[in-house]
Amino acid sequence: VQLQASGGGLVQAGGSLRVSCAASGRTFSSYAVGWFRQAPGKEREFVTVVSWSGGSSYYADSVKGRFTISRDNAKNTVYLQMNSLRPEDTAVYYCAAGEVLAGTPKTYDYWGQGTQVTVSS
Repeated sequence: VQLQASGGGLVQAGGSLRVSCAASGRTFSSYAVGWFRQAPGKEREFVTVVSWSGGSSYYADSVKGRFTISRDNAKNTVYLQMNSLRPEDTAVYYCAAGEVLAGTPKTYDYWGQGTQVTVSS
């Protein structure tokens, strides 16, 4: 499975942005897909994950109520809708695919290249 993250950019605080994770490979629909982010000088942190069917999802407390993950297996794409963005959301956002619905980076087998999200105050 190869993943390509896109849709990042510069947005003002309080604004919205949607990033996408497009996948290649016939088995994409069998994987859970998570989003992680990494700010300069910080460790990569869990943001959200969605099950292979889209029926289950989990969020970090810091984004709960503001971010929404969804997937369209027919298009091999996972979306992350980010609303009410804050300067502290600034980071490189990575998507990853794995067999387990988890929040730990090491449990994911495939990673995208990341897309930069910058929120100005």
